Amino acid sequence: MEYFDTESLYAKVYGEICERFGKTYGWDVKSRVLGRQAPEVAELIQSALDLPITKEEFLTESRMKLEKIFPTAELMPGVSKLIHHLHKHKIPIAVASSSSEASFQTKTTRHKDLFGLFHHVVLGDDPELKRGKPHPDPFLLCAKRFQPPVPPEKCLVFEDSPQGVKGALEAGMQVVMIPDEKLNPDLKKDATLLLKSMEDFQPELFGLPAYD
Repeated sequence: MEYFDTESLYAKVYGEICERFGKTYGWDVKSRVLGRQAPEVAELIQSALDLPITKEEFLTESRMKLEKIFPTAELMPGVSKLIHHLHKHKIPIAVASSSSEASFQTKTTRHKDLFGLFHHVVLGDDPELKRGKPHPDPFLLCAKRFQPPVPPEKCLVFEDSPQGVKGALEAGMQVVMIPDEKLNPDLKKDATLLLKSMEDFQPELFGLPAYD
């Protein structure tokens, strides 16, 4: 799950690169790349829009631009409240992100204390990870690293991308989806629960302690 409002940053950078070649980075393409690892994103956009640059060139340029603006990323509404609440009640929490280690560190620059509350983090370039989202591998690896390991059916995932929802469901987990409102409704229908904001989440619906 993206705990940050970074999709607007990705859209800005990807859009600028595509516009330079007279192409539009629209929702038909965006919905396919949400939640995927950067090399796969570059390949998908380059191929879908037939850009006159290689996927490697797209990846290099987008990474350089994103690294400059990632530190400005803000937390999504309701995220800090939920993380502190779960930590306070000793509910084990972890991150499974498609971001690389370098990208994740840049995004979390201003939020180190908050992310220190997580038991562990599984990232897209984790050496044990064979496949990223939409495969179940990131979620299964994340569940395995809890001490003790947690069965998939005991895990609740928060996701904003169709790829993440698909992977979490295939892992045998329940999924709360908080998607962009512009996302095609067909790509939202499989989630266990659909919310407009993390602020709307009611922990007790999933057997978790209610907010005070």
